[in-house]
Amino acid sequence: MSNVRRILLVAVIAFAAAIAGVLVARVFLPPPSHTGAELHALLHDDLDLDANQKDQLARIERDFALRRQSVELELRADNAKLAAAIEAEHGYGPRVTAAIDASHMAMGQLQKDTLEHVFAMRSILKPAQTARFDAAVVKALTPDAR
Repeated sequence: MSNVRRILLVAVIAFAAAIAGVLVARVFLPPPSHTGAELHALLHDDLDLDANQKDQLARIERDFALRRQSVELELRADNAKLAAAIEAEHGYGPRVTAAIDASHMAMGQLQKDTLEHVFAMRSILKPAQTARFDAAVVKALTPDAR
């Protein structure tokens, strides 16, 4: 096989791996929405948090940002493994399957961590604040139903 054909083959495989990564992300990751920003605005602007609550919220957000960054790096590594598996197998083989399963585990962990974060934020609220927070969370999870 000539060098040009090899380069072309590698380019096609890399392109297919990139497309597969995008498709996996689009199918299994929730689309970005503004509801996270709405929750953030509700917490910081509308619930009249006291100084202690603001301090606790800052700690909760800092901890979650670190955890989210760690899982997102894991997801990127999983995507690289998926690309390598696609390049090696040229089909839906055992390495591709294992790479997809690994990325699903990381996505599931991110969802669990996000929910733990939401409940941690809720735990610092006073009873009068929780009803508005709960309504915003439900709206964020069911945007088409409202």
